[in-house]
Amino acid sequence: MSHTVPATAPNARFTDLLAAEWIKMRSLRSTYWVLVLSAVVAVAVNVNAVHSSLPYIDQPPPPAHDMPPFKYDPLFHGLNSIAGHVVALAAAAFGAITIFGEYATGMIRTTLAAVPDRRAVIAAKLVLVTSVTLLLGAVVSVTSFFTTNAMLASRHVGLSIHDPGCLRAVAAYAVVVPVCALIGMAFGAVLRHATASIVGVVGLLFVVPLLFGGDRYRFLREIGNHLPMAAQSRLALNPESHTSLGAYPGTITGSWLALAAWALVSAAVAVTVVRRRDV
Repeated sequence: MSHTVPATAPNARFTDLLAAEWIKMRSLRSTYWVLVLSAVVAVAVNVNAVHSSLPYIDQPPPPAHDMPPFKYDPLFHGLNSIAGHVVALAAAAFGAITIFGEYATGMIRTTLAAVPDRRAVIAAKLVLVTSVTLLLGAVVSVTSFFTTNAMLASRHVGLSIHDPGCLRAVAAYAVVVPVCALIGMAFGAVLRHATASIVGVVGLLFVVPLLFGGDRYRFLREIGNHLPMAAQSRLALNPESHTSLGAYPGTITGSWLALAAWALVSAAVAVTVVRRRDV
């Protein structure tokens, strides 16, 4: 008597996991609408900052006592921190929801039943979130830089991407977006709750830096220099500007390493937590 050997489904390839995660992401229209709107708002904020400065460029204020003469900084206004915070927060929320969203709906059980390899599942999420948010950051950064400097060309104060510090500033403005998205994923994996994850991200990115300002205590300032948004601000600083860096400024190399460390640690936390905790 012959015995029928039950057919087993082949193991899912990593490309299959990427495709599945992509379907999940684009099936939530609110997700990409938030990303698109944040990009539009960020570019609009940068453009408006430069447009609002045109009267001061045409008629610069008289020099104040013991102050250097007025010199317009296209990098400070064209890649300003407010717009950067908007898109960074949107990316962090996007990263968090890719994790806590599945736990909140119970979809994580279905996902892990279909693909028991938790490390592969979370790795696919990390790759896709990083790719999408890096594209988002690059679009905002490149569009803002070239648009604002085209506006300033007739005033002869615009910059070229080849000018000192410009390529670094554009790259940092783009790279910090996926870094914040990965931080959001780490919070989503640890907390598994929408409100708690968003509050945690906001606290780390925008509240904690307030505790590490000033030059009174060097060790506090050193910590502050290596927080994500502070590192990005240091990299985006125009080397020809008159902005004071304080007594204990961050370094270019240290700022790049800080962003890389935040990304790697956040990814490691997300992978470790999802692998070891029960659903």
